[in-house]
Amino acid sequence: MNKENKQELVAEMHDKLQRAQAVFLADFRGMNVGQATELRNELRKANAEYKVVKNTLLEIASKGTDKEGLSQYYAGPTAIALCYDDPVAAAKVLSRFNKENTNPFTLKAGVLTGKTINVAEIQALADLPSREVLIAKMLGSMQAPASNFVRVLAAVPGGFVRALEQIRIQKAA
Repeated sequence: MNKENKQELVAEMHDKLQRAQAVFLADFRGMNVGQATELRNELRKANAEYKVVKNTLLEIASKGTDKEGLSQYYAGPTAIALCYDDPVAAAKVLSRFNKENTNPFTLKAGVLTGKTINVAEIQALADLPSREVLIAKMLGSMQAPASNFVRVLAAVPGGFVRALEQIRIQKAA
């Protein structure tokens, strides 16, 4: 690459690093092209991007962003996953890929909302339920008090009607 191309790549990566909600670094040594393509496709479905960038260019691009804390992990072959939407979905894909494949693909570290996280924290993030499930649980717990209140209010007239029915049965007998 000539100097102009490198400057364009650094500017592009700087912009992507600023826009990304989460960034995950991995050592992709030993991956073949098919596995890399499979991982790219899975991450694309999770609204994330997978790139291989030279460490020096990545270090220059991360300056001035909240992803600067990753500079200590820029050693050896480094792939970067940039997540723009749901960091949990991207962490799930990377974690599953790490477990399912026998190649030495390993996660190094990540940044989530400006905080550097280690591999254990990435795994904990991957173990979280998806965004939709969390929203459904929250809405269910918000709706529960109202539903319970309606049931209590409906029980009073229902009990009154059942008591009247028992009195009617007694008088009829």
